[in-house]
Amino acid sequence: MVNLVELYKKNVYGIMGTLIFHILLFGSFLMAEVNQKGEVKEEPIIIDFSQIEETPEPEEQPEENKEEENSPSDLSRSDFQPRSNRAVNEANKDPFFDEEYQREIENAQKLVSDVNKQLSKEIPDMEEFSMPEETTDGMDPDSIKNTFYSGESNIHYFLENRYHTRLPIPVYLAQGGGTITVDIWVDQSGRVKKAAVRENPNIKDQMLPVYAEQAAKRTYFNADNNSPTLQKGTITYTFVPQ
Repeated sequence: MVNLVELYKKNVYGIMGTLIFHILLFGSFLMAEVNQKGEVKEEPIIIDFSQIEETPEPEEQPEENKEEENSPSDLSRSDFQPRSNRAVNEANKDPFFDEEYQREIENAQKLVSDVNKQLSKEIPDMEEFSMPEETTDGMDPDSIKNTFYSGESNIHYFLENRYHTRLPIPVYLAQGGGTITVDIWVDQSGRVKKAAVRENPNIKDQMLPVYAEQAAKRTYFNADNNSPTLQKGTITYTFVPQ
C-alpha cells in the first residue's frame, strides 16, 4: 500500500496527463459521433416514366361548336346587343338629350321638311291658267275706254291712239293685293311682242307679277299700219286681296 502511494506521488503528473489525454480523446470521439448522426444525406429522387401512359391530344373542334361554346344560352340578349345600339341607348340616357333638345331637333326637322316642300313645288305653267277677257268686237272705237273696272280691281293701259280688242283680267287669280305695272311693246298687227314687269318692293304676293306679265302678253290691240313697228305702252293692274 505504501508502495502504491509512493508510486502515485512519483508519477502523479504522468497519470493526470494520461487521464486528460483520454478524456480529450473520448470527447473528440463523442463529438465526431454526434456530427455523424446530425448530418442528413441527400439521396437523388428517381422517377420512372415508363409507367406513365401518354394522354392523346384533344381533337380540334369545328368552328360551329366553338361558336356554341362561346355563346352560352344562359347569357341575356343584352350581352349580344350591337355596340352601335348600345351607344344610342346610352346617349338617350345622357342628360344632354333632354326634352328641350329633342324638341329643337323636331322643329329643325319640320323646318327642313317645309323648305323642301316649297322647293319641290313645281312652278305652275301659266299657259294652263284661263283668265276672263274683256272684248270689244263690234263696238264703236270712240266708245272704248282704256280703263276697265271689275269691282274694286281695275286695269288701266296707255297705248297712244290704240285700243284693246281683247283684254285678259288676271285680278281674280291673286290672293294678295297691290299694283303691278307692265311695260309692253306692240307691233302694227296689235299683238304684244314683249312685256316687262316693273319692280315693286311693296308686293308681298310673288305671284302678282307673274299673273300681270302673262295677262299683258295675252292682250291684243287694234291693228294700225301707221303705228311704229314696235309701239311702247303700259298696262297697270290693281289687285285687291281675295
